[in-house]
Amino acid sequence: MTSTPTPAGSADETATGHTHEHAGHGYITAKDDYLKRLRRIEGQARGLQRMVEEEKYCIDILTQVSAMTKALQAVAMGLLEDHISHCVVDAAVAGGPDAQAKIKEATDAIARLVRS
Repeated sequence: MTSTPTPAGSADETATGHTHEHAGHGYITAKDDYLKRLRRIEGQARGLQRMVEEEKYCIDILTQVSAMTKALQAVAMGLLEDHISHCVVDAAVAGGPDAQAKIKEATDAIARLVRS
């Protein structure tokens, strides 16, 4: 999937229908770290495909699935922490309806993570 970069400071609409500003996302200072971790996870997924193609032992595949799941959860928790400490805190300080919306957005994200 190809996307056109959006200039810093411009808004985009997410899959949830929320509009967010690009400049100042909480994770932006650790963007390179997140990309590195996601590329490592991508490599794990390719390794899992290879293991199935090569008909490796079930338990060995499950062990790797568990490691990949843990890695994805670590990324999710980092993003959530960044979102709360930056986006939610900034909205709370500013007050108004955006503050309640950001808190609801964060609690919905936590609920999705807990269910997964």
